[in-house]
Parts: sequence; structure tokens; C-alpha cells
Amino acid sequence: MSENLDKSNINEAGKSKSNDSEQGLEDAVESSEGALQKKIKSGSASTQGAQRPPSSPPRFVTVEELVETAKGVTNMALAHEIVVNGNFRIKPVELPEDSLEKRVKDIVHKAFWDCLSVQLSEDPPAYDHAIKLLGEIKETLLSFLLPGHTRLRNQIREVLDLDLIQQEAEHGALDISKLAEFIIGMMGTLCAPARDEEVNKLKDIKEIVPLFRAMFSVLGLMKVDMANFAVSSIRPHLMQQSVEYERKKFQELLEKQPNALDFVTQWLEEAAGDLADRTCGRALPAGGGAAGSGDAPVPVPVPVPDAAAVQDRAYLRLLRWDHLRRPFPETVLMDQARFQELQLQLEHLTILGAVLLVTFSVAAPGVSSQADFAEKLKMTVQILLTDMHLPSFHLEDALTAIGEKVCVEVSSRLSLCGFSPLTADQETALKGQIQAVASPDDPVRRIVEPGRCLQRDLRLVDCSLSCILLFSNGQL
Repeated sequence: MSENLDKSNINEAGKSKSNDSEQGLEDAVESSEGALQKKIKSGSASTQGAQRPPSSPPRFVTVEELVETAKGVTNMALAHEIVVNGNFRIKPVELPEDSLEKRVKDIVHKAFWDCLSVQLSEDPPAYDHAIKLLGEIKETLLSFLLPGHTRLRNQIREVLDLDLIQQEAEHGALDISKLAEFIIGMMGTLCAPARDEEVNKLKDIKEIVPLFRAMFSVLGLMKVDMANFAVSSIRPHLMQQSVEYERKKFQELLEKQPNALDFVTQWLEEAAGDLADRTCGRALPAGGGAAGSGDAPVPVPVPVPDAAAVQDRAYLRLLRWDHLRRPFPETVLMDQARFQELQLQLEHLTILGAVLLVTFSVAAPGVSSQADFAEKLKMTVQILLTDMHLPSFHLEDALTAIGEKVCVEVSSRLSLCGFSPLTADQETALKGQIQAVASPDDPVRRIVEPGRCLQRDLRLVDCSLSCILLFSNGQL
């Protein structure tokens, strides 16, 4: 009864004490920062060897400034990941089985626990290391408590009083089994319901050294649970403050490194240039000046592109970004992996939509309007495009196989519906049109692909996306 009551108190107090949860997150999230840094480095790896645009003169910085900047970027990346990724969770570090780090870690841990076993086997037993472990367990349990858990805090400090334990050890009156029983009970009170099974297993371990080792393992999992609880607690707050927070961090970065956002500047300038070129092309009169007059053509002022239009055009350019040859803009670098995944999905759906559009233009209306046939054809093409994200994938070979399969499916359905099957010339033409989809400049592919549409034709972008979704769902 008391354990359930304590758990409910912890849950209620956790909702109202986000500041303490943030401190728990700061302590437990250190292992995830390395993964985030690797992700940032992998996202920016394509920038190596690329020529940077003209930038401000370089400024010498100190090591302290570099460390501070790196820490700020890491914190910003962590906060961004928490806000953007609703499924963000901190996971325990799992080293590869054959890695050197894991072998060294196993050797060191084995030596430590063997040393503890030897000390406890002496006559009389030596409890120096055991008392240090009890101190670590005490601090870990206290770190799980919130300010309102006064009774639990006093209880832990009273039972795990290291000075008293040291005196009991010196007089041969120390009962480690009793202390372990108290620790297991307290862990059961403080742990998440998902950890009840692991905590209950500790009660079946009778030997001291294996029990200590298992307790530290479960406490490590409880730290991860506490960190994830802190993440879920601070996520609503971060979502409200994330825009201003990231703007502030980028401004601080720009003040320390004036050329830190050069790629963003180039990216937006290119988008604005595209809009200006297209606006200029529409604004110039066909004859240049008045007919029959000897005066020079009157220059037509080019309107400045709207900021929202520039932003829309810039993000459309990201749908066709060359990640291998061009550096990614700094302000969206933390989402480069997401943009790459979106780009792959868009390319996959574009090829799928183009193939279906070509096929349905050849098939009889009575056949192309059948939902089951559209779904079957869609699944067939999707299967043949499954490995499209792999480097070894060859689109031309896949489209050749798709052309053969589509011709068989269309002829079979035409015969089933009482129509004449495709002739040899029709099959050749259909295969050729499907094969032509491999070219980025194919007219059908240009119609379907949203990223190739002009900025002034945003309705065509929406139409293309809608067609792709309908094709993928088998509704067209």
C-alpha cells in the first residue's frame, strides 16, 4: 500500500516540478550528447572539400570560446531533437560485442567485482569497497527524489548513514543483507512500473557481490527512466520557447563567428534570385519600348520577392538538394537526416506516380478506373522500387523490369475485361515511356515532381503532391 502511495506521489509531484526534472535530464543525458554530436558531424560531413561562399574576414578565437560554442550547439541540437521528435527517448548505451571498448569495460568490471568478492571473503571481511558502493547507491536514490519527498529522503539518510555503517563494520556488526533488503524496497518504491519485474528479481539473489552488480544495473535503467520522464515533462515548455531559443543561439553563434551562416545566406539568395528572374521575365514587355519610337526601352522595376515566397522557394530547393556536393544550410543542418529521408520518399513517390500516370494513359478507361487494378499495379511497382534508397540500386534496370511487368499486367486485365490486349507497338511505346521516366527532364516526371514546379505555380505543387498521394493510395 505504501509503495503504491509513494509512486502516485512521485507522479503527481513530477508533473509540477519540471525544474528538478530538468536537472535530472542534465545529469542523465550526457551519454546521448555524443550520439547527437555524431549525427551533426555526419550531417555536416558533406561540407568537407566544398568551396565556401564569400564570407567575412576570419577572426581568431580562443579554445574556451570554441568549447563554449560547441556546448551551446550541442544543447540546441538536444532541445531541437526533443521538440521535433515526439518519440525521442534516451536509451542505455549498448556497446558492440566485438568492440575494444566493450572488452576493456568487461575486463575492468570483472576485476572490480572480483576484488570486492575477495575482500568480503576475508576473515574478518573487509567492507571498504562495499561501503563506497553503498554511498553511491545512497546518492543515486536521493537523486530520484523531488523536493516534496521529505519522508523518503530522511528514511534513506537514516538507514544508509555511512558513518554508522563504518562503525558497525569495525565492530563486526554490519548486516549487508539487511541493507540490501532496504535498498531493494526503496528501489521498488521509486522505480517506474515497467521496472517492477527487474526489481523483484533482485530479491531472489542471495550472494552479496552478484546482488550489488544487479542493483547497479537496475539503478542505471532507473536513471534512464528518470531522464525520459524529465524529457516528457519539459517538452511542452520547450515547444513554446524553441523558436526564440534557437534564434537566440544562432544570433550568439553569429556574433562569435560572423561567417557561421554563410551557407544559409547563399541558399536564400539563390531562392530569391530564382524568384527575381521569373518575375523579371514576366515584367519585361515583349517589344522592349514603344512601337515606332526611337527612345530607349523604359526599364520596368522588378518587384522585391516576398519573404514568405523566398522561404517557400528555398524549402522547395531542399527537396532536390545535392547532399554529396553541396553543404547543407546551417539553420536546417540539425534536420538534414529528415530532409534526406523526405527527399528519398518524394523521389520514390515521384517515380511511382509517373509510371502509373503513363500506364493509365495507355490503358482503356474502363480498366484504369478499376480500384483493384490500380492497387495491384501500385504494389507491383512499389515492390520493384523497394531498394531505391540503396547505393547499388540502378533506376534504369528497375524501370526496364517495371515496363515488362506492367505490360503483362495491363494486357492481362484488358483481356479479362473483354478488350484487346496491347499490341507489340503499344507495348514498345509503353516500355519506352516508362524507361524515359529515369531522366530528371522527362516531361511526365516534371509534372509529377513537386520540387521541379515553378514558384509562381504553387497550386501545381499542391496538385502534384495530391496526385502522388492518390497514386500511392490506389485511388487514381
